[in-house]
Amino acid sequence: MEAFFYAVPLLMIGIVSFAAYATIRRARDVSSAWNSGLTAEARCLRAYTTTSGGRETSVRTTLHHVYEFATREGRTVRFDETGGPGTTIEGDIVTVHYVADRPERATAKAPAPGKLAAGTGCLLAFFGVMIAFCVGFMVVAHTMFDVAEGVVP
Repeated sequence: MEAFFYAVPLLMIGIVSFAAYATIRRARDVSSAWNSGLTAEARCLRAYTTTSGGRETSVRTTLHHVYEFATREGRTVRFDETGGPGTTIEGDIVTVHYVADRPERATAKAPAPGKLAAGTGCLLAFFGVMIAFCVGFMVVAHTMFDVAEGVVP
C-alpha cells in the first residue's frame, strides 16, 4: 500500500516532465523557424478540429491546419500545426517560417516572441507547481507512514 503513495506521484512527475520537455522543444522549434529568416508560401490543404473531454469534464476543441510548401531547394514539405487562426481555410495561401535543415518543423504562426515566451513560461510554471505538489505529497505520505510505524514520536 505504501508503494502506491510513491508510484503514482512518480508516474505523474514523469508525465509532467515529458510534457515540459515537449513544450520547450516546440517553443525552440518555433523560435528557430522565426529567427532563421527562411520563409515560403504554403497552401492550406486541410483544416480540421479534434475534441477531447466530455462526460464530467468540459469539451475542448483544437483547430488543426495541414500545410504544404516547397523549400528553396525544391523539396515539398507537408506539416500539421495546431492552434492556427480560425480564419484560415482550405486553399488559403499563408507564409510559413522554417529552418533549412528541419523544414518539417515549420510554423505558419506570425512571429510573436513575447507571446511565445509568456505562454511557454506559464505552462512551465504550471508544470513546476504540479511537480512540487507531487513531491510534497510524497514527503507528507512518508512522514505519515513513519508516524504510523512509530519511527517518529
